[in-house]
Amino acid sequence: MTNDLVPKNEEKNETSGFIKSITEPLSQRGWPEWLVYLMAVVGFIYLLNPTAGIFELLPDNLPIVGNLDEGASVLMILAGMVEAAEEKKRRKSEKQQKPID
Repeated sequence: MTNDLVPKNEEKNETSGFIKSITEPLSQRGWPEWLVYLMAVVGFIYLLNPTAGIFELLPDNLPIVGNLDEGASVLMILAGMVEAAEEKKRRKSEKQQKPID
């Protein structure tokens, strides 16, 4: 019974769900690559749009809620960057595995 209360000295090698969700490419979850890149471009354009403009989804003067759209655009850009990095890594590994003729 006392063994249940004593923490075990096991190391956790698993990453949390949030970290895993932002570091894995969306194409591994079934998203088309072109859509991930398009989302990143749209997010970048949205961040370049200062003040209200045409694309302002939530007014920035609303407390807390006003900055959620900018946060979502940053996550879209991050998803595109992760996708590009994984694609580069995949191409490099394919190039190394290709037999030299």
